[in-house]
Amino acid sequence: MQGEAKLEQRVVETAEKLLSKRKSVTALDVLTGIGWLTDNVVDAWHRGRVPVLAAALSVPPEKLTFALNALQRWAKGKALESTEIDHVGATRDRTPLKATSGELAGLEPLFRTQWIMPGLSEAKRAQVVARQKKAPDLVVSVALRDWICADCGGTGDLLFFEKEKSYCLDCADLGHLVFLPSGDTALTRRAKKASRLSAVVTRFNRSRKRSERQGLLVEDAALRSAEEQCLADEDVRERRRGRDRERRALEDVEFTGRFFTAITEMFPGCPPERARAIAEHAGLRGSGRVGRSAAGRELAERAVFLAVVASIRHLDTDYDDLLMAGVERQAARDRIHSAIEAVLDRWRA
Repeated sequence: MQGEAKLEQRVVETAEKLLSKRKSVTALDVLTGIGWLTDNVVDAWHRGRVPVLAAALSVPPEKLTFALNALQRWAKGKALESTEIDHVGATRDRTPLKATSGELAGLEPLFRTQWIMPGLSEAKRAQVVARQKKAPDLVVSVALRDWICADCGGTGDLLFFEKEKSYCLDCADLGHLVFLPSGDTALTRRAKKASRLSAVVTRFNRSRKRSERQGLLVEDAALRSAEEQCLADEDVRERRRGRDRERRALEDVEFTGRFFTAITEMFPGCPPERARAIAEHAGLRGSGRVGRSAAGRELAERAVFLAVVASIRHLDTDYDDLLMAGVERQAARDRIHSAIEAVLDRWRA
């Protein structure tokens, strides 16, 4: 019972955050949010590599059933509107997808439900529904090893994978498209909007174990049209980028100040200059540090605590020396634990 209560709390907290941010919630969103699904698994399902999504979940059927029923109870308690959605594949024929089968088939309606925040304007509601109903992008992969097209027997640098088979771009009816590398957001957005057919190009990063976006395949005419539009309003977009840089700089100063205040409230004995340095370090834009996380931006107590501990670990202990000497990371952390606690105790005073 205690385990079920904790699971229901995880489901509800995740659903609340999704609803606040996206104005709608689906079972896929929540299962991904609590860590039961990954983007790679969902992508494989969309591309036909996983016939039934629930089969890829490493949780017992009764646990999945409880989680989705908890989601439904929460949605009813919030009086959310519901609409039916269809899941289709990232394939040329947009094959309908199944999330469940067998003993879990009764959960299929929950996988096909989108719960929407009530009270939205007609325009906003239409936008939320359209975003969910949008078919997934076609995906083309960069070939990392030798392969042969299932139709013509040829090969190439790019391949389209569909229903357990690999196809060259010509056999996949994508050979007439041109490649637009990632980097220019405005150009990419405009080219994709103007192109009747497009496909995302990805490359699998073995070290990170995930597919990373490389660019887009679009029609040549769409790319030329997008380039002309971008050239025509380059001055306007540069002024807008300048304003955005100024706004982000002001946001960083404001955030650093709030982070500094949170540190001094939690650890009043921390020297002010050290608290300021921790706040600036944790909140550095693009750093990937705890201050840039969602919890850090919301100044969650745990995020502030972790930022302080990280600073003590590297500046007040011999942790870095232990790592350089070849000590395993967890063993090194265990050895400096008491030293960190001593500094925390002083700063709490």
